[in-house]
Amino acid sequence: MVGILFSLLAGLLMSVQGVFNTRVMDSSNMWATNSWVHITAFVTSISIWFFTGREDLLSVFSVSNKLYLLGGVIGAFITFTVIKSISDLKPTYATMLILLAQLVISCMIEGFGMFGTEKMCFEWRKLIGVALMIAGIVVFKK
Repeated sequence: MVGILFSLLAGLLMSVQGVFNTRVMDSSNMWATNSWVHITAFVTSISIWFFTGREDLLSVFSVSNKLYLLGGVIGAFITFTVIKSISDLKPTYATMLILLAQLVISCMIEGFGMFGTEKMCFEWRKLIGVALMIAGIVVFKK
């Protein structure tokens, strides 16, 4: 139940953040906006870390696969692509396509057991779910 609530909260926050970031870019530029987003995220994260126990901050570097440390780099490109998609397509359509891409890639990551995830068997119902999502996007767009 907690996972469901956090997933819904994440969706809510991502939608609001995407629009906020796009509005900031309206009065600035893409990379200044992207920098502002990540600087404020860094300050927020460090502040929360400081007040919640201060475990070893450098322990992130003990991750088994150093490739995983590129999450922040990916985050910068996520922010860029969300801002561009919302500014070009408007929030609803952009979010539907973003969710579709997330669903398809997440299924592939699980299906192939990539990045240390447990490999899941292919199920036709998942493919049907993706097809229904695509159909929903087509219906919504018309």
